Amino acid sequence: MRARYANAILVAVALAIGIGMATHWGRGRPHNVIIFVADGLRSGIVTPETAPALAALRAEGVDFQNSHSLYPTLTTPNASAIATGHYLGDTGDFGNSIYVGPQPLGFPVGAVVAPLEDDGVLDLMDRRYGSNYLNEESLLAAARASGFSTAAIGKLGPTSIQDVGERTGLKTIVIDDSTGQKAPDGIPLAPDVAQAIKAAGLPVAAPDRGLNGDSGAYNMPGVHVANVVQQDWFAKVATEVLLPRFKKAGRPFAMVFWSRDPDGTQHFQGDSLNQLAPGINGPTTMAAIRNASNDLQRLRDALKVLGLDKTTDIVVTADHGFSTTSKQSRTSPSTRITYRDVVPGFLPHGFLAIDLSLGLNLPLFQPNGLPVDLQGGFHPKGSAVLGADPAKPEVVVAANGGSDLIYLPGPNAKALASRIVALLTAQDYTAGIFASDAVGPIPGTLPMSLVGLQGAALTPQPDLVVGFASHAGACGKPDTCQILVADSELQQGQGNHGSFGRGDTHNFMAAVGPDFKTGFLDQTPVSNADLALTIAKALRLQLPAKGKLTGRVIGESLKNGKPVDGVAKSIRSPPAPDGFTTVLDYQEAGGARYFDAAGMPGRVLGVKP
Repeated sequence: MRARYANAILVAVALAIGIGMATHWGRGRPHNVIIFVADGLRSGIVTPETAPALAALRAEGVDFQNSHSLYPTLTTPNASAIATGHYLGDTGDFGNSIYVGPQPLGFPVGAVVAPLEDDGVLDLMDRRYGSNYLNEESLLAAARASGFSTAAIGKLGPTSIQDVGERTGLKTIVIDDSTGQKAPDGIPLAPDVAQAIKAAGLPVAAPDRGLNGDSGAYNMPGVHVANVVQQDWFAKVATEVLLPRFKKAGRPFAMVFWSRDPDGTQHFQGDSLNQLAPGINGPTTMAAIRNASNDLQRLRDALKVLGLDKTTDIVVTADHGFSTTSKQSRTSPSTRITYRDVVPGFLPHGFLAIDLSLGLNLPLFQPNGLPVDLQGGFHPKGSAVLGADPAKPEVVVAANGGSDLIYLPGPNAKALASRIVALLTAQDYTAGIFASDAVGPIPGTLPMSLVGLQGAALTPQPDLVVGFASHAGACGKPDTCQILVADSELQQGQGNHGSFGRGDTHNFMAAVGPDFKTGFLDQTPVSNADLALTIAKALRLQLPAKGKLTGRVIGESLKNGKPVDGVAKSIRSPPAPDGFTTVLDYQEAGGARYFDAAGMPGRVLGVKP
């Protein structure tokens, strides 16, 4: 009797859940979605020869030919846009490294500039900024609130940003480089998920990058292998554990798979030590592109075996494009100093901070307050603080590869900003400068608001954003062989990004599945800020917003969607006294703005004369 009674209760509960879900979802069960991020994948590099699975998906479904990364073209900023559908002025994720305010972030940072590609740091950021430093709800959070199974798997940092603030591992499954480590380094796995990974014959702890993890040095090349071992583990967990789990749960699912390749390998590749050719188009990079393509194919094969292929949308994007690093400048005072770990005459990591320190006659410190001994052959580790008292800096520089963020927390910010702009416009590495409303307008600069960098963010607003110079290499396809001056620890010839050149803004984007058109070439501009809104529309999810800087629904790509026209525009700053001008070439469509390239004509790839 008790057994029959218990069974009756279970049946009633199941029916109630089913009726509730049907009512909640309205017009039947929504489809599933996989967002596959091929970190650092350039649009033009994908062909049937270089990346068969990526090329096949693009040909089969929607080819977003006119695609865009958000600026700065960096990982965590674009991760925040992919997660929320908001521009960086709302999410506050202005760079992979940002200024967090006058109080240093706690252990393991201990400084006022924080690197965000780390779970422990992201936990500290969430604690400092009200449990959600982005201040916007993510697509995965909205999906799980609507009854979806949710997961994010892949590269450390951008993976956990996809459900920002959810660090328990009990609501959204988060698996990245730190999985299997003790908190705060890793987000815990629910016991049943850990057991399922073990049952699949896989280790619970994520493997490291192995031979793929050594960037080399100024006199030693980097890696010659792709990130295969680590990504094999991620792919097996996704296909042998997560997807079967989702099918068994009987609910729609939303999963983000963030492939570190080709980004990680392109950064560290050793094919081109201190040489600009082949740069990021050597054999090691091509192996990394194929590695990402292979992982996408594994996901598609698993969906087919599980009978989920007809009900699952796959949206593929890259957070940004990529460039070959140049360390050359004819004007930078930093190149006239000898360092212990830099090729003589090359730009050191932290060159912008060094040049400002010398030009403004301000002492130079690491972000943790330790002094930088330039005469002893040392340089900043990129980011730095300037001023007589490092606890009360006048200038904070957050180095981010192809662009640097400059914060002016002191009382004389406006006057200091004008002095800094005058110094920067005299440098051949400066491509374009954007100024906040607090310090602008300044001749030679454009307002940050034009590129979505001023909004409802909780984190400190940069006062100046400086993009570095870029030009085309010799491969015949400019946006697949961009050469970029980068404020980075990596060597000339290795890979970088972050600039406002078209080589970095032109990311790869495509989509396939039951909610998308087939064989459709979309020439209307799109960006990473559009994806969350488009997926939410297709899956009938509500995505609330606090800020107003959002992308658009890419309606023309959806089945029965109508065409959307785009229009190209350009705006030019008033010239600085030395003639320096920042030009922004952009497009508009459906009420959203898309950034092609920006900077001084002749100093940045993609800006029209």
